[in-house]
Order: sequence, then C-alpha cells, then structure tokens
Amino acid sequence: MSLYITNTQSGQKELFEPINADCVRMYVCGPTVYNLAHIGNARPVVVFDTLYRLLKTQFDNVQYGRNVTDIDDKIITAARERGVGIDEITSEFTQKYREDVAALNALTPDLEPHATENIEPMHKLINALLDRGHAYEADRHVLFDVTSSADYGRLSGRSLDDMMAGARVEVASYKRHPGDFILWKPSSSDEPGWQSPWGRGRPGWHLECSAMIREHLGETIDIHGGGRDLIFPHHENEIAQSCCAYGGDFVKYWMHNAYVDMDGEKMSKSLGNVRTIRDLLANYPGEVLRLALLTAHYRSALSFSEALLDQARQTLDTFYTALREAALEGDEEEQQIVLGDEEPAYAALCDDLNTPLAISEMHALARAVHKSAGKEQREIARRLKACGQLLGVLQVSPKQWFQTAVAANEDALSAEHIEVMIAERAVAKAERNFPRADEIRDNLNAAGVQLEDGPNGTSWRRS
Repeated sequence: MSLYITNTQSGQKELFEPINADCVRMYVCGPTVYNLAHIGNARPVVVFDTLYRLLKTQFDNVQYGRNVTDIDDKIITAARERGVGIDEITSEFTQKYREDVAALNALTPDLEPHATENIEPMHKLINALLDRGHAYEADRHVLFDVTSSADYGRLSGRSLDDMMAGARVEVASYKRHPGDFILWKPSSSDEPGWQSPWGRGRPGWHLECSAMIREHLGETIDIHGGGRDLIFPHHENEIAQSCCAYGGDFVKYWMHNAYVDMDGEKMSKSLGNVRTIRDLLANYPGEVLRLALLTAHYRSALSFSEALLDQARQTLDTFYTALREAALEGDEEEQQIVLGDEEPAYAALCDDLNTPLAISEMHALARAVHKSAGKEQREIARRLKACGQLLGVLQVSPKQWFQTAVAANEDALSAEHIEVMIAERAVAKAERNFPRADEIRDNLNAAGVQLEDGPNGTSWRRS
C-alpha cells in the first residue's frame, strides 16, 4: 500500500517516494542531554518510531538516525551547577534517556551520532560555507549570513523580516544581520572546546545536525523529523547551511509533530507542570504512555492528563483481554502475521500516520474476537497483535500485562502471594466453604486485584 505523509515544506499530503528504494534514510533531532526528558520530548520519539516501524514493512533497508547533542551551553551550565565535567552530565542523561525511551518500546535507531564525535565534519561544513561566501568571521565567531540564502524561510513560509520580528535571536554587535546564526563560537579556558582554524571553540547548535546528517546518511535524505518548535529557527537554519554549502535539496520530506500540553496548559517550569518520562513511568507502564501519545494525530496538539492515561490503560486492557480470550499469549512459536493492504489499521497508518483511526480499527478487531471462536478467533487476534506491533504496543503476554501493577506501590501484593490466595480460594470452593472463598475474593479486590473465573481456571489482574 502506498504511503502518504504531510510535507511541512509544501503543506500538502504527498505520496512518499524514496530517493533510493534500496535504502530509505530518516533523521530525527534527538535530545540535548543535560536533564531528564519530559513527556513533550517523548512525542517525537514515539511518533517517528511508529513511522520507522511502518517504513520497515515496505522497505528492506531503512536507516534511521537520531542524534545526541552532548555539547551545548545548557550542558555547560548544568555541569557548573553540579561541579562536575560535562562528560559526567552527558553520560548520565544519555543513559537515562535511552532507558526512558526504551520503556516506551522505542526501537534503537540504526545510527546515534554524538555531536562531540563529529567535530571534523562540522569544520568541513564551515569551511565550505566560508569558501562560498555564505559565512563570515567576526570577533572570534563564525556566523552564517542569512541574507546570502535567497530562499531563506522556505520551510516556515515566512519572510526573513517576519521571522526576525517574532523570534528570540541573539543580537550582537559582531552580527551583520540580527538573524545571522553562530556556526562556531569561542570557548573560554574553563569551557569545553576544540581546536579549529578559527581558534579554540565549540560548534553552534544548528550546525551539528547538518554536519552529522551528511557524514552518516549522505548528501540528501528522505525524511527529517522533529517537533514543530524546531521548524524555526533550527530546521530553517539546517536547510540554509546545508544547501548553501553543498547544493542539492538536503531533505525531500519534512515532518513535524505538534505540541504536548498538560491539562490544556502549556508545560513550563513556572507552572510546575513539567512531567518527565521517568516520573510518569513510576506510575504507568510504558505502553500506556506510548498509546496515550498516539491517541491524537501527530500533527494535532495533544492535551496530556491523568484521564488520558487512564483511558489509554483501559484501551490496552481491552486489547489484551481479546488476546487472552483467543489464548494468544505471545509464545515464540506464534507465527508473526504480515498485515496486508486490506487491513484497515494498516491503511490508516499509511494515510499520514493516522494513529487515532488505527486505534479505532483495533477496537473493531477486539470486538470481532469476542464474537468469533476457534481458528477464526485466533486469526483475528493475531491481526490485532500485528497492528499493535506497528504501534509499538501489545509487546507482552496478556498474563504479564494483567499481573503488572498499574502504579508502583510498595504495599501491592506480590504475584506469588496472589497465587497462594487464589489456590486457597480454590480449596475453599472445593470444600464448599463459600463464605471463605468470597472473603478471599473481597480481600483481593480491596487490594486492587480482580479475579476472573473461566473454564480454564481463575485468572487475575490488577485494577
């Protein structure tokens, strides 16, 4: 089935036609590792991981790169505040970022270039811009001359004057134009830096992604993704410096996800409503966070809330219940089904990654499981699980899902203790001691454990 995606540059939904079908190349802006990632940072991770999964169903070779920005003024500030070197800060938060996004079932990218490991490609890019008259040196800085790029602003669709009026840009005396951005800046003796033709210093943020894309993925890539907040100035500047230095189109399709707010309010430290992935994982399984982020179309704003998380949990309960009813426990012998073009959920994803519609179609499959039996029921359940795999959910067995606590609770009963109580209840029922059997059920229910009696015995789940 053909894949359609909305290209930010054209503003239109376009048929995805890769530059080279033998190797599809996608790059997504990754973290600046000075602090824990928040739920807004998680949205592009989940969105483009879902796209990555989808692309892999259509192309044999997909190269997905997501960078790590491990040199930045925010990192330097964080290191100073803690009295440690930047390596300690970046190592800690790079590892925590990897752990957090892995808990969201995000696949590991094929490439994870670090800025500090790609200084030489950055020097090459700066030299190319200087040689072509698109950059200049001033006061130990090297800057990009935005007026030298005839189509600067083509991604955001605004003129240079309009962008400068609404943007926060550093206005310095050494700049020819307020919008000129730094390619290389000097480092003081107590700041990290690298030797260069322009003195000891460090790269500007915008420069890093352009250099790493060319170094690791080539001159032109198929898809460049990120949050909508990166359209200007970051991605606008990437286009300018890459195209001015090397020519070509640089990126064929630009994709951007919309913002995440908290209960209808913008996330901000001043409001105290910034929620980190790690904090949320302490109370919800990663699949719940992931599905919650996919309930709105990636180009639409998402209002994040406890109600949304509870709804996502209930949805996953519904799907896992269907898999359990069909005795689909996710064993290794279970053959993975390949979704065909006729699968509605797959068609929804191929239509500009319409995850809300895909989730709706999965609900239809779950209902169909309950209305069927035998081989047909199992086949429908396998389709449901395959759709879940594309969305990055339904990754565990139903038994494991229902026996995992919704919240981290030190007082929660252990699985072993619950099994002992269920066994005791079974004995009580066999001895026709129904008051004791009911008492055990009530005690478990009060502890947040629901029992479900069936022909194959008693199963349980945490409520």
